[in-house]
Amino acid sequence: MEVILKQDVKNLGDKDDVVNVKPGYGRNFLIPKGYAIQATESARKVLAENLKQAQFKQDKIRKDADAIAARLEGVKLSIGAKAGETGKIFGAINTIQIADALKKEGFEVDRRRITFDQEPKFVGEYIANVNLHKEVKVRVPFEVVAE
Repeated sequence: MEVILKQDVKNLGDKDDVVNVKPGYGRNFLIPKGYAIQATESARKVLAENLKQAQFKQDKIRKDADAIAARLEGVKLSIGAKAGETGKIFGAINTIQIADALKKEGFEVDRRRITFDQEPKFVGEYIANVNLHKEVKVRVPFEVVAE
């Protein structure tokens, strides 16, 4: 029996995969639980159309991410923080501060998509990794300055 998976099933396949399973497993477990639907001709056509539309959306999102990445290449941020005499800042620079600095530069980036190679705890130069898309990542340099 062939079924189309509606979500990822461990040891069987990923969402939108067409897999061949034993009839009892399909009828008694996968279909009633909502994990799969039977792979009829009409269901296959719907799946093909959904995959086509999803690919179109992903291409548009990727293209937008590439455009933002190209604009972000030349950006260098400066983040002010209170620091002691040795250069150690009080607290730490976090992703919210980087996202706010990018917003001032005209870039709308979600703070959850920003990571650091090294946690900024001293005055100096650092790199922030901005993950715009699963395939598009940009390294943005920033400087922590004492206020």
